[in-house]
Amino acid sequence: MLKTKRVYEDPSEDDGYRVFTERLWPRGVSKERAALDQWIKSIAPSHDLRKWFDHDPDKWGEFKERYRRELFGSDAVNEMVEIIRANDTVTMVYASKDEEHNSMVLLKEFLEDLIEE
Repeated sequence: MLKTKRVYEDPSEDDGYRVFTERLWPRGVSKERAALDQWIKSIAPSHDLRKWFDHDPDKWGEFKERYRRELFGSDAVNEMVEIIRANDTVTMVYASKDEEHNSMVLLKEFLEDLIEE
């Protein structure tokens, strides 16, 4: 099972293996409080793409296309697939306030499609 959760939410036993999938560490959260098993920075959108998107919902369609291109062939994606296959439950932890227009939405969909193949 692949789940997502904001880093500001309390960790729970139901989370299973917790992976932080952002390039930058969020303000106001200690690494201890986040209770992560792993941090895969390189699976996050590139610095340039993140800056360009700037959490603008009007750019969402174009962002999804660009981020998907970055994910294809990524070593980080292969690493994440291995983690998912090795654990019953994996929770991808993210920091974005917008729960509909963020890289995690696309990343989860992308990984689920890969695993189903």
